[in-house]
Amino acid sequence: MSSAAGRKHAGFGNGKGNTMKKQTEKDYLSQYDIGKYPRPSVTTDIVAFMIRSEENENYKMDSANKLSILLVKRAVHPFKDCWALPGGFLKPDETVEDCAFREITEEAGVTPVSLMPVGVFSDPGRDPRGWVISQAFASIISEDAVRLVGGDDASDAQWFDISFERDADGKSILVLEYGETKLQAVLREESSRFGRTSFLIEESGGLAFDHAGIIATALTALREGARNYETLFDFLPERFTLTALQKVQETIMNIQILPANFRRKVSDYVVETDEYTQGAGHRPAKLYRRK
Repeated sequence: MSSAAGRKHAGFGNGKGNTMKKQTEKDYLSQYDIGKYPRPSVTTDIVAFMIRSEENENYKMDSANKLSILLVKRAVHPFKDCWALPGGFLKPDETVEDCAFREITEEAGVTPVSLMPVGVFSDPGRDPRGWVISQAFASIISEDAVRLVGGDDASDAQWFDISFERDADGKSILVLEYGETKLQAVLREESSRFGRTSFLIEESGGLAFDHAGIIATALTALREGARNYETLFDFLPERFTLTALQKVQETIMNIQILPANFRRKVSDYVVETDEYTQGAGHRPAKLYRRK
């Protein structure tokens, strides 16, 4: 058989042998059944931080700073009456960022300026209701923007002072306190990859779901960001003193810094203004702004 005859026999010559119609993407999607594959529910959880100032009764002394985190008390099962992070289920017509902004506004009456992705939490047993994965975000709320209310599936919302330190056994102890309420979780660092540290929860301390691990991950990322100064400005008004800026870094990282060293290192990030603080009992201090 000649090569030409072979091609004709195979359908290359006149096209009659090529009977299969090319499938378009539209055809493929019209026949595709997404229900054949199991799908998880998706939620968002928001770790909202605030530096809360405690005014000292002695006006000659600076006010103390506390790093706080926003928690809501769950009004429904599961984990009814337990404290949890603000968050909820993703709707079909919104992004995970839209969901996070909506949930924290509905549950706590607080709308952050921006959100920082913390990570995806997808342990199969993290939610007793079924297969639920969560995209967690961290946010920074300015103290003067706070208006806490319980709403949606939250019966209460409060700022808890936060402490997170490693003990002699290498375990990380997360302590959250509001008034006489104290929550204490025990975690162990599981891995650190691509700049993100994950934690294994040994004791939840009364926090709902896997929120102790999410909080530990978010705070670790916040502390790492505070080393580079850029994160610090989100806790402050547009004009601030260098002392206030230093106290923000010390509060987040739970350290003390020599003022001279701090001012030298932060000089590349700030610009001096012509304004000064005003208030009785204090010497006027120069105000700065972010460069």
